[in-house]
Amino acid sequence: MESAPAATADWPDQIYDLLKRYDIRQVALVPDAGHARLIRRCLADNDLRVVTCTTEEEGVALMQGAWLGGQRSVLLMQSSGVGNCINMLSLGTIHRCPMPMLVTMRGDFGEFNPAQIPMGQATQATLEAMGTIVHRADTDADLLPTVEATLKLAFNTFRPTATLIGQRLLGAKTFGKD
Repeated sequence: MESAPAATADWPDQIYDLLKRYDIRQVALVPDAGHARLIRRCLADNDLRVVTCTTEEEGVALMQGAWLGGQRSVLLMQSSGVGNCINMLSLGTIHRCPMPMLVTMRGDFGEFNPAQIPMGQATQATLEAMGTIVHRADTDADLLPTVEATLKLAFNTFRPTATLIGQRLLGAKTFGKD
């Protein structure tokens, strides 16, 4: 059972529109319930190349290759995936490659699963330690401006950037009584 999301239901569609406006051509992802609607929108778009990765670090490599090939990309992942790509994250800074990441958070506001807490609490610090500029959206009003700032920073400064989409906005998963 999941608690009701705090955000308006159309935020994935609004992010999809931003990706199109910023000429994103490739989307790397590891399947994630928090991004499910956005993923479906991307998969339905024949102008986007959507690559389902087995690990998030493959998504970092895809973004590097997309940029070298003249295309813009984005990585969609959950906070637990940040730990899977620590070594790869430095490539964006070293090679001056835009690497915008949209990260749905686990292990913060209202989390039920103790295994999600350590990486959820370390996500921002981990990204920043590897040279990523990080912004966080915890309210509906913050989400689109934050995602747009992440895209602008990535493509204007040729750096890795991330928006952390908090559980206050997504709604926390729950099992059993709250």
